[in-house]
Amino acid sequence: MKTDNLLEQILSSENLNEAFLQVKRNKGAEGVDGMKVGELGEHLKANGEVIKEQIRARKYKPQPVRRVEIPKPDGGIRNLGVPTVTDRFIQQAIAQVLTPIYEEQFSESSYGFRPGRCAEMAIIKGLELMNEGYTWIVDMDLEKFFDNVNHDKLMNIVSKTVKDRDVISLIRKYLVSGVMIDDEYKETIIGTPQGGNLSPLLSNIMLNELDKELEERNLPFVRYADDCIILTKSEKAANRVMVSVTKFLEEKLGLRVNVSKSKVDRPNGIKYLGFGFYWDVYSHQFKAKPHQMSVNKLKEKLKQLTSRKWGVSTTHRVIKLKQLIVGWVNYFKISQMKKLCIKLDKHIRYRLRMCIWKQWKKVKTRYKNLRKLGLKHHEAIRWANTRLGYARVANSPILSTTISNERLKRFGLVSLLDQYQLVHV
Repeated sequence: MKTDNLLEQILSSENLNEAFLQVKRNKGAEGVDGMKVGELGEHLKANGEVIKEQIRARKYKPQPVRRVEIPKPDGGIRNLGVPTVTDRFIQQAIAQVLTPIYEEQFSESSYGFRPGRCAEMAIIKGLELMNEGYTWIVDMDLEKFFDNVNHDKLMNIVSKTVKDRDVISLIRKYLVSGVMIDDEYKETIIGTPQGGNLSPLLSNIMLNELDKELEERNLPFVRYADDCIILTKSEKAANRVMVSVTKFLEEKLGLRVNVSKSKVDRPNGIKYLGFGFYWDVYSHQFKAKPHQMSVNKLKEKLKQLTSRKWGVSTTHRVIKLKQLIVGWVNYFKISQMKKLCIKLDKHIRYRLRMCIWKQWKKVKTRYKNLRKLGLKHHEAIRWANTRLGYARVANSPILSTTISNERLKRFGLVSLLDQYQLVHV
């Protein structure tokens, strides 16, 4: 495919319209200029042609990204960069043209930020390799990958494929556009802001060099963005690979390997994309499960959503629970987790009953609702006046038979087990 006249493809009406619709679908927060996604259409009507001419003349200047710090579940901070809506639109237009070109080059073992690929496919591939006897894992952890990408090395790699110098110039401008941190501008000498529409593609272009190196060495691997595992058949080979690949990443690509988090281990000792692995004695195969850290993270979110201190309606609470449960089960659906689902469902219903009991609060309200739910007069009076704590009441047969599992289900509460069985039909 010829890549020396890409700018006009990027600026074509068809490509720009598609980019505009995609940015609208993605929604997202405003950048440093405060423009919202809903305002983009009017802005482009008034300024679209000017922006196109500025890009053609290499006079367009992207605005700095707005820095947002997101806490990581295992500690530390992830830096996200929120570009302006206009810059998201232009980046999306670039990505749409470049993605099909680079898709022809990317490895079959790369799964992150690629059309028609997902984390589930990466886990399935990893399991296939483990069950073929590759049972020693080199778990590579790149230290703040998006923050440490070397611009010159990246642009050198890009220019091997992209021959349109105008496009090269535009991409570099996005790399050096800078960030705003608490109203203070900071230059970006290295890194590609995580959060921009172009950075997932750029990260894959950079790490495709690692993929090619591993393929040349005939090393089985699975990569999802900057999360990479390399699989070998012996501990000795794994240790050798760890040393040599670390050297390649640091010397050839200018990236940093986090030595404290990178390790060589058996499948049951690693966490990959939120999954853990275990040996199933019945099928004599390795299988996947949600890693304990992922389970703990889910429990913490469930705890927040079922906190009695959170003063929202039960309807709103149940909607939020449904969103969390459906998303979590769909992500981990290839795992073996029936027992876990049963255990978590029981815990969610218990905590939800506590929330409902607290919301009823007054004796009169409790009596009225208990009667509505079928409790006899004398029992309703006794429980409406009880001095037992929320936990004791929620665990009692009174609430479990009145606010029954079936009633909670009819009210909209989604069961993890039901959802899990649904995706396995």
